[in-house]
Amino acid sequence: MSVNTPEPVEYESSVNIQSFLTFFIAITLGLLVAVLILPSWLPNMAFSLGGNAPKAYWYLSRATAFVSLTLLWLSMALGLGITNKMARLWPGAPAAFALHEYVSLLGLAFAVFHAIVILGDRYINFTLLQLLIPFSTVDYRPFWVGIGQLAFYTWVILVISFYIRPVIGHKSWRFLHYASFGMYLMGLSHGLFSGTDTSAGWAQNYYWISAGSLLFLFIYRILASVIDGLFPPKKKLSQPPVPRTAQG
Repeated sequence: MSVNTPEPVEYESSVNIQSFLTFFIAITLGLLVAVLILPSWLPNMAFSLGGNAPKAYWYLSRATAFVSLTLLWLSMALGLGITNKMARLWPGAPAAFALHEYVSLLGLAFAVFHAIVILGDRYINFTLLQLLIPFSTVDYRPFWVGIGQLAFYTWVILVISFYIRPVIGHKSWRFLHYASFGMYLMGLSHGLFSGTDTSAGWAQNYYWISAGSLLFLFIYRILASVIDGLFPPKKKLSQPPVPRTAQG
């Protein structure tokens, strides 16, 4: 008697395309509006945003870069937790998938803000075209900034893939998601080699802890797959109920 192998569970996207666009635009605009409104409440910030050498834009770009990379790390950790079945312990696979999707959207919004807000900095003087075209920032570390730009475009494709999954199929969607590992490595390299905080002790600790935790989850995922292949779990066959004998 043969036992059919169960198909992998597919979780539905918790955010439709309309909600995605609304969420993404609201987060991005909210961050930009905050830059315009906060100076009226905080005079010192108004001074930092104005003048001949405003520094606040550079600080905001640096801060949101770490926020975006942290959200990317969390999204990757949740995704690995789903595939290696650790998410079943907490918070549960469906909840982890929903969080994985939401966190990825939020991180992408912070990545957009990280790029846009740097336009206000007058020291580097990036143009919008330079932000859109990879490896075009000739005056500031063009290669590593370009790597970050490629990571961003890969991130956009992966987010969109949530909404075209019924069209491309679950297997193609999962294969496409392997690009997330390359995306994280590109984002990490962008932060390490184009960021100005890399030499700081707290930044180095952050990079080691975040990247190291993902490496642990990735190795755990590989080992779990190998062990399952070598020692497949025994599947219990359902036994028909034993008929009761009539009592005389």
